[in-house]
Amino acid sequence: MNVSLFVTCLGDIFYPNVGKSVVEVLESLGCEVDFPFSQTCCGQPAFNSGYREEAKEAARNMIRAFENSSYVVGPSGSCVAMFSEYEELFHNEPEMQHKARSLKERSYEFTQFLVDVLGVNNVGASLNATATYHKSCHMTRLLGVKDAPEALLSEVEGLNYRKLPNCENCCGFGGTFSVKMVAISKEMVDEKIKDIESTDADILIGADSGCLMNISGRMNRLQKPVKVMHIAEVLTQREEK
Repeated sequence: MNVSLFVTCLGDIFYPNVGKSVVEVLESLGCEVDFPFSQTCCGQPAFNSGYREEAKEAARNMIRAFENSSYVVGPSGSCVAMFSEYEELFHNEPEMQHKARSLKERSYEFTQFLVDVLGVNNVGASLNATATYHKSCHMTRLLGVKDAPEALLSEVEGLNYRKLPNCENCCGFGGTFSVKMVAISKEMVDEKIKDIESTDADILIGADSGCLMNISGRMNRLQKPVKVMHIAEVLTQREEK
């Protein structure tokens, strides 16, 4: 199966190991992974800020970048969900709208692809730790991916998984929201951290680097000892028994 990696901006700039982990897992399951170098930002920051024409140009580039890809897989539900907005952006360009629809239908968030397309729950990972999982808003609400991450984590040998209280609550990131509404965002992430601490988890796991960056940044400021990992990184762990 041929898969193109949609690395996302945060993955490319701040979390390259997440992209590497995605490739490692996919290749271990028999996928051939390529990386279209013309990919850039999906256009979400511009789109969410009301700059639709700028977002449209970013979308046009991404559609071209992945035009020949059989499957497109990204380690961020938020960014993959942005592909669903492309059809409306090109409502007055039938040909581009058709291509946008095709891209949406071929694109998947990482855990969604593993569980729903490859039919895999157990990738052979092992990690001796106590962990909890943060559900990102766009991934659960826009993509509708709710069960796949926990299905995968339940099969990680040695992992003591504890459900996060108020797991449906936003961490306060929201992309540009955390920049424009700093005070509100701070209160939201502080509430999230309290819920994380209540689980006594050693590790916070997530499937969206934006959320993880926001939560880990605040925890670092508060000098909290909880380690933060993307689920792709967890699924590459192989610890001795």
